[in-house]
Amino acid sequence: MLVGLSFIAVLAMAGFVWSGLYNIGADDPHTGPVYSALETLRERSIKVRAKELQVPNLEDPARIVQGSGNYAAMCGGCHLAPGMPDTELSRGLYPAPPNLTRHMVDAAEAFWVIKHGIKASGMPAWGESMADEYIWNMAAFLQVLPTLDEAGYQAIVDSSGGHSHGGGETQPHPHGEGAAANHHDDPAAGAAAADGSGGHVHPPGTPPHDDAAAKPQTGMDDHHGDGGQAPHAHPPGTAADHHEPEAQPRMVEHRHADGTVESHPAPQTNPADDGHDHEH
Repeated sequence: MLVGLSFIAVLAMAGFVWSGLYNIGADDPHTGPVYSALETLRERSIKVRAKELQVPNLEDPARIVQGSGNYAAMCGGCHLAPGMPDTELSRGLYPAPPNLTRHMVDAAEAFWVIKHGIKASGMPAWGESMADEYIWNMAAFLQVLPTLDEAGYQAIVDSSGGHSHGGGETQPHPHGEGAAANHHDDPAAGAAAADGSGGHVHPPGTPPHDDAAAKPQTGMDDHHGDGGQAPHAHPPGTAADHHEPEAQPRMVEHRHADGTVESHPAPQTNPADDGHDHEH
């Protein structure tokens, strides 16, 4: 009897899932029982696994400072920062990510969640690109985050070195291999790009080249200031060597009545000529 009821319950659940009646949209909250079951499942799963971790010393100021830079770059958009209003991500995710400026989190549980992420949520597994040492640094920062005001938060982030964890982190302005470096890091290069006098940003994949060589020239190229050896760019189809001797004119022979032969350049033909040599 019990087995039969269980089988019917399984069939009913399978039919409900297959029907598509349950709205999976993030803008339609779970029903109370479903939300409660998922929340309990999440909390217990994290707690059981986190209790096996050995927590290092997280009071080291260097850990806290370094972790703040990665938090600002990787977490602030969802979990916010002191003085930051809700963002598009924090408003749009469901379940809503906790505002970590207001909630103290257990260090071991924070480490586990950062490293492994959470299924069917907006929380990624950062352990795919970040070593444990950097994750513990972020967990250390989370222990002090709720105590910071806006100025204190900004000060510690500014001293952190920014987004840095040695795991292929995404940069604000990626360049392909061989492309120029980020000109925003070099004020001189930025000024040159702004006034058109020099530095400029190359698209990803641009091969290495000499910007000066490609700079447009005014008038004719100067081949004499350096003996004609200076490299310069040529438009497509233009001969590279401008100093090749001109082609020799075609010679024709004229035989005189006394048997002597005289050679002289062939006359230039024009559209009216028939292109043949004539005796004269």
